[in-house]
Amino acid sequence: MENVKHPSHYNQDQSIECIEAIKASLGDAFPAYCKGNVMKYLWRYKYKNGLEDLQKSRQYLDWLIETEEEIERKDDV
Repeated sequence: MENVKHPSHYNQDQSIECIEAIKASLGDAFPAYCKGNVMKYLWRYKYKNGLEDLQKSRQYLDWLIETEEEIERKDDV
């Protein structure tokens, strides 16, 4: 599961994970990026990587939910 949540090949310098850099660079478009990846991994899981693709889809869904919760908290302030 660590290969899904924190793959070492996306954190080579140990200072920032790739997904955090993507989130920072995409800004408001990050939720759409996550949604697209959820759809991609669900679409292909039976034909490519099975359970691993379902786990990746879940991870992107978790990031999408976390981002939407952050947005909602900011809107409540």
